[in-house]
Amino acid sequence: MPVPVPPIIHLDERLIALDKPSGLLSVPGIGPEKADCLAARVAAAYPGARIVHRLDRDTSGVIVMARDAEAHRALSVQFQDRIVSKRYVAVAWGVVADDEGVIDLPIRKDLDRPPRQMVDFDRGRPSLTRWRVLERGADRTRLELRPQTGRSHQLRLHLRELGHPILGDDLYAPPEALALADRLMLHAWTLTVVHPSTAERVTFEAACPF
Repeated sequence: MPVPVPPIIHLDERLIALDKPSGLLSVPGIGPEKADCLAARVAAAYPGARIVHRLDRDTSGVIVMARDAEAHRALSVQFQDRIVSKRYVAVAWGVVADDEGVIDLPIRKDLDRPPRQMVDFDRGRPSLTRWRVLERGADRTRLELRPQTGRSHQLRLHLRELGHPILGDDLYAPPEALALADRLMLHAWTLTVVHPSTAERVTFEAACPF
């Protein structure tokens, strides 16, 4: 029985935008038990489709795949050159006092605790996240996050360093914050790219499920 393709937000001859569910890998992991992933599912249904960027397994939301080699090159360059614009929604632990801010902390792999990342001012890669408060609750805060760079685990680590880890984060949240949600409360809300056919900026949006 074929595995289902995640909900399609947009489909044309050059690219596919999908709403990846939490819990699904973007690309295959190590070992046969991690072979199932968004890239494989979409390529089976749309031969030639290939991954351009990734979302963490437990992050949901907008992800774009190219349908031909030229579109893949064009989109990949946009991510590399930071031409794309991304907005995320996160629910963070605790009440964030300020209304908005910027987190500017360099990140590298934590070689002693993979797959975690860590802040390292000597060897880390520049990483910048802009954030603003959307809503405050008694023990949590809903945030809009706009990463200016695309480092692995950037949003998760940056919010931990802010003192407000994301609820349900099994890598960076303390047990109390992990227990407050049954999934990682991080969602890729919108993604804006330059379409490889029209050269116009297009925005894809996936409604936040939490």
